[in-house]
Amino acid sequence: MWLKYSMNVLIKVCGMREPDNIREILTLDPDFLGLIFYPKSSRYVTSPTIINNIRFGQNTKKTGVFVNATEDEIMQKVKLYELQAVQLHGEESVVLCRSLRNKGVLVLKAFQIYAAEDFEDTLLYNDQVDYFLFDTKTASYGGSGSKFDWSLLDAYHGNTPFFLSGGIGPDDVQAIQKINHPLFRGVDLNSRFEIAPAIKSYKLLQQFIKQLNSL
Repeated sequence: MWLKYSMNVLIKVCGMREPDNIREILTLDPDFLGLIFYPKSSRYVTSPTIINNIRFGQNTKKTGVFVNATEDEIMQKVKLYELQAVQLHGEESVVLCRSLRNKGVLVLKAFQIYAAEDFEDTLLYNDQVDYFLFDTKTASYGGSGSKFDWSLLDAYHGNTPFFLSGGIGPDDVQAIQKINHPLFRGVDLNSRFEIAPAIKSYKLLQQFIKQLNSL
């Protein structure tokens, strides 16, 4: 039986792009705010000038989300957008993850989960990144808006703490509070808190965050 993880759950709000909406959501003091640099995404970010004019709080890590980008491409965006963290959502190698981390970038590595054996994909990356992010397995890279079976988390026995992703919505607070895995650290919030692609509901996020960390 896992011991209940007692610290507040870290909040990552992902898929942000619009300046006014970013400023609004930053007042909620999320731990991570994700900007997507994957051209096929409807939330693709293209303007460093606008983003870099937004003041981020000390507690919020500006995070770039990449899919199978090269190290040079990632580091170019890290410098251009003043990123503190990156989320790697493709088949990025351990060598790439380690190299980015050695350059002072906080690294989240995403893995798609459908069955217990999918956690085997994490073994080579154990202790090589700062966090894993467990998402719902799809034919593409994320964005399914649906959950995987969270009871599968009991099959994860690695050393690296993880974020939970995939279809998390405003009505999932109680289910998240029941997750007892000692390495569970945070949640990734995206499409189910949106009014439109890349536009998040301040009210829904505010209520969710308040309720989630109320215990």
